[in-house]
Amino acid sequence: MYVVIEPSADRRGLHLVDADERGHPTGERDVSWDAALEVLRDRDATGVRWVFAHTAELYPRLIDSGVRLGRSHDLALCRSILRRSTETPDGGLSSLPADSWDAAWTSSGDDGSLTGFADLAEPGERPDAVAELQRQCEAVAASRAPSRLRRLLAAESCGAMIACEIRHDGLPWRRDVHERILREALGPRPVFGGRPVVLEELANGIRVALGAPSLNPDSHTELLRALRAASIPVDSTSKWELQRHDHPAVEPLLRYKSLSRLMTANGWAWLDEWVRDGRFRPEYVVAGVVTGRWATDGGGALQLPTQIRPAVIADDGWTFVIADAAQLEPRIVAAMASDTAMAAAGHGKDLYQGLVDAGTVDTRDHAKVAMLGALYGATTGESARLMPRLVRAYPRATGLVEAAARAGERGEQVTTWLGRSSPLPPDSWSAAVRAGAQVSATPAQERAARGAARDWGRFTRNFVAQGTAAEWALCWMAELRHRLFSLVDGDQHPHLVYFLHDELVIHAPEQSADFVADAVRDAAEAAGRGLFGDFPIDFPLDVAVTRCYADA
Repeated sequence: MYVVIEPSADRRGLHLVDADERGHPTGERDVSWDAALEVLRDRDATGVRWVFAHTAELYPRLIDSGVRLGRSHDLALCRSILRRSTETPDGGLSSLPADSWDAAWTSSGDDGSLTGFADLAEPGERPDAVAELQRQCEAVAASRAPSRLRRLLAAESCGAMIACEIRHDGLPWRRDVHERILREALGPRPVFGGRPVVLEELANGIRVALGAPSLNPDSHTELLRALRAASIPVDSTSKWELQRHDHPAVEPLLRYKSLSRLMTANGWAWLDEWVRDGRFRPEYVVAGVVTGRWATDGGGALQLPTQIRPAVIADDGWTFVIADAAQLEPRIVAAMASDTAMAAAGHGKDLYQGLVDAGTVDTRDHAKVAMLGALYGATTGESARLMPRLVRAYPRATGLVEAAARAGERGEQVTTWLGRSSPLPPDSWSAAVRAGAQVSATPAQERAARGAARDWGRFTRNFVAQGTAAEWALCWMAELRHRLFSLVDGDQHPHLVYFLHDELVIHAPEQSADFVADAVRDAAEAAGRGLFGDFPIDFPLDVAVTRCYADA
């Protein structure tokens, strides 16, 4: 059973609409704030699926008031999947004109308190959630793979709740440790802004070495001009190109660039904005990437550099359980393609070493290069040389990504295991390909057409692997969340505090760390079975229990 949950007409409580499995309403009621929390907990215990227009709009307020719900359906996120999926019938959601359900949702910026919804749209201005639920239920029921799509929609919606919960709970962060790291690397915090003393000293050294006394090393144009004027022939200021040259300016410039990145990405300003009450609270954007991967709305949660990880320290009496899935995308491709040989090569061990043990390649490094070449479509260098060995040993797995690439080159969509489909190429791509296909096409147009086709083929090649890996990760988190709920001990309960594609960080009471580690492994196994049934693929994890993230 579904329960649509929205602000009430007076925006001082909740309006709940019960609906059957087809989304048809069976009853409705308004609930005052005084009764809301108890009603939600009681209904949640019956296993209903809560329907949000946008989970990130309402759920954070419920969390702040002590309510965490079990199952959900996010109409906006699910609309995006169903509208594009090749598994849904033509003439359904995909044919509807764009409306408010297709619009990107942004936070209202309110304080998130559960005291009413005066900051939200008037009820008459809100789109009809019950009607949209019915449309989505009809689209899934009429699809070619309803069970897979339902699993994807459930996992995507659960991911939206998890993102809200992670932001609320926050990743433990020691401000004093972070500030010490900044002082040791950059010097004292500048009182009136500007460069810290270490950066200014390096900048002066660069100016002297290049003979450019007025150089601003933060200006790419000025820096490139100064390097060339000092007879350093570079086309960019990248680390890799600078390292090719033996000049007194190179070493301080590389150090300056590294410390400048620290200052810009995770310096004092970042600390002031993103760490509150001893917690880093990332703003994840669920399905912020077309493959279904998450993105972030500021804060850089998907890039926490090694330099600052010593500041991530568990609370007293608590610890982190950190789990990382090994070689996730190659294993996903093996399972999608039913390639038992590749699955066997990585069963219970490092997949890349398994390719060596199977005699496919001679070293682990070569195995990694060959596999990444298969996933990303490398056509030159070492990857191109090694690819034929991979194709001969694992024709099913390599054939799957090759077929996805060829489909992309033809301008077709490809679809993940559970049903998320790639976008069609942009109009500029179509124009380039059409121009190159004309009888009167010039050599330049033909080259441009081939290049455009190959580029989109590389995108679709990786889409099926990365998108299905994102689905597995969502199912892994959802399975783990269910298991963590059962480990609540009074006010102490383990909870997810960080997610990075194929890595999870759980903040747990020390006495429950072993149970959490087991739950993480059980959840990974359950996610694999949920996607691929009894196909013999495993998803081994590197699991660490430590009080400091830097020690994992």
